[in-house]
Amino acid sequence: MTRMTTTTVAAIAAAASLSAAALPANAGDTIPQDQSVKNVVLVHGAFADGSGWKGVYDILTKRGYRVSIVQNPLTSLEDDVAATKRVLERQDGPVILVGHSWGGTVITEAGIDAKVAGLVYVSALSPDAGETTAQQYQGFAPASEFVIETTKDGFGYVSPQKFKAGFAHDVSDADVAFMRDAQVPINMSAFGTKLEHAAWHTKPSWAVIATEDKAFDQAMLIHMAERIKAKITKVSASHALFMTQPTVVADTIAQAATAVSAKK
Repeated sequence: MTRMTTTTVAAIAAAASLSAAALPANAGDTIPQDQSVKNVVLVHGAFADGSGWKGVYDILTKRGYRVSIVQNPLTSLEDDVAATKRVLERQDGPVILVGHSWGGTVITEAGIDAKVAGLVYVSALSPDAGETTAQQYQGFAPASEFVIETTKDGFGYVSPQKFKAGFAHDVSDADVAFMRDAQVPINMSAFGTKLEHAAWHTKPSWAVIATEDKAFDQAMLIHMAERIKAKITKVSASHALFMTQPTVVADTIAQAATAVSAKK
């Protein structure tokens, strides 16, 4: 079995168990026919794959959005941006581009694409052009419960012993074990790559911040969101909020789509 198949199957189990109970009462409401932005592209972060977005996908597709999910190789920033651009090329109209965690760096670079109408950062990084992802951590408290172990060839995994506390404390033990053992490692050199572009300078932005996120200092998350002038929503959740809070995330994406549609 390939890595893609393994990780996709692995993360689906956790996401599916959460999404079934998470659909809001208005999840069946369809978006207006004249709404111009109906496409959403979701970009996952490190140590995970795209199937963790299943709850968000279910809610948005029920409302009438066309949702596509990027599968980042996590081998370099360039590779992840290229994977995102391939999905953007397949869209038939304007897009809300969404990133979780490391996915925020990816959408910041890839979001200059002409099809991207708005950006949504889900407890996500948002460097400026000329900055690296690693620079975003400078001056903020270290994430002591989010421990990364690096392999001999330079790829990082979240420590198995710290995975629940650091990544997904609000997920069941059984699902956390599955997520932990299905991790997709990231090439740590990606955090040292300087961005060439920062789409948030020209695209309106929204941010969903998990208030119990142990992967980032809260002050760091708020600083990044305020710097890009994002409209901020806070929710009580772990770093895995893209899975555990699909309603809040989906509602924010829908707000972004409605807002940018109104300006067209």
